[in-house]
Amino acid sequence: MKIAIVGTGYVGLVSGTCFAEMGVDVTCVDIDKSKIEGLKKGIIPIYEQGLEDMILRNVKAERLHFTTQITDVLDQVQVVFSAVGTPPGEDGSADLKYVLEVARTIGQNMQQYVLLVTKSTVPVGTAAIVRKTIQEELDKRNVSIEFDVASNPEFLKEGDAIKDFMSPDRVVVGVESEKAREMMSKLYRPFLLNNFRVIFMDISSAEMTKYAANAMLATRISFMNDIANLCELLGADVNMVRKGIGTDQRIGSKFLYSGCGYGGSCFPKDVKALIQTAEQNGYELKVLKAVEDVNENQKRILFSKLLKHFGNDIEGRTIAVWGLSFKPNTDDVREAPSLILIKKLLKAGCKIRVFDPVAMNEAKKALERMGLKTDENIYFAHDIYDAVLDADALMLVTEWKEFRMPSWGVVRKSMKGNIVLDGRNIYDKSEMSESGFLYDCIGR
Repeated sequence: MKIAIVGTGYVGLVSGTCFAEMGVDVTCVDIDKSKIEGLKKGIIPIYEQGLEDMILRNVKAERLHFTTQITDVLDQVQVVFSAVGTPPGEDGSADLKYVLEVARTIGQNMQQYVLLVTKSTVPVGTAAIVRKTIQEELDKRNVSIEFDVASNPEFLKEGDAIKDFMSPDRVVVGVESEKAREMMSKLYRPFLLNNFRVIFMDISSAEMTKYAANAMLATRISFMNDIANLCELLGADVNMVRKGIGTDQRIGSKFLYSGCGYGGSCFPKDVKALIQTAEQNGYELKVLKAVEDVNENQKRILFSKLLKHFGNDIEGRTIAVWGLSFKPNTDDVREAPSLILIKKLLKAGCKIRVFDPVAMNEAKKALERMGLKTDENIYFAHDIYDAVLDADALMLVTEWKEFRMPSWGVVRKSMKGNIVLDGRNIYDKSEMSESGFLYDCIGR
């Protein structure tokens, strides 16, 4: 089976590579010539565990190809996945210009049946617009060619994306025809031989499922962060509370960890887009608005704690920051709490020393896009101990594994001060106290 995937961002590249790993002949398409040339040379534009080896293996096996033109392969493929970006507009709604450009290109050039599958996260009703766009282009050509559209939202966790794709707990597919259903079943059957967990539904429901899933997970995080903040005021321990409610089978234990806010490419964008979709249809999603508000406040909580410890006098202080990516095992810094923190620290006149295992370059580029001068008052350290040298305080933002058991004796000797602010609650309070630190975390 031959397929094409348009868009070599996180979703498109992981999806295409995993399909190729299962024997599908895949061509990944992107208009970014430098990115495609880099991929052909084995230069991978994103960090994801195991992805580079899998790409190189499938390129060598001639199952994975790269091009800048969908027209190069359109007559050879049966299915085209659209995995292009849907960046948020100023009002928070998803921008569909790239999605519709793919549809127009297919309508202008297709010569035989094509199933166009939207894998990007798009608002409910997008498939109908895509279908209309393709049909309009066919009408302009005065040709009648059968085609189908479908929705196949992704549920990949960054850092575990390959595992999630290769062994999915479910695959959601929205279709309108039996032919499309059969093709999607054939495509996913190798991944689910032992337990075929493809959930077929109408396209609108599939589009909504993606938003609803991310909104629910974001809600759980913001709920626990709200509870954590109250725990601090009441003298309770949010970790104990989490264990207490997580054992309730109706609730479960996942996504109940409090911290300094969620980020990434999905939760913030999708919550905003769903709120905007509701408003466009005359409905107010009050719960999700609160989820968003709590998260924005939570991204500032470490800075507030720092001010409190220093009596609002932090100008000229040297602050160490461990972790820049929005979560471990990725170099993705989109909407990362670290960026908000660094911006506020710079504005307050602090000197900053930062370290992240893989996200340093992406963070530097993101900070520069924010208008911040990274060559002034930001030092990108070589390792965790270099980062804390002469620091007045250490702030943990991302819970990378290598941050979990540092040599606290070395850290204490290297630091000028002794304040440690744990934004992910990964350290033991009594151990930190015994090591000579003034330790603070969230909700404990």
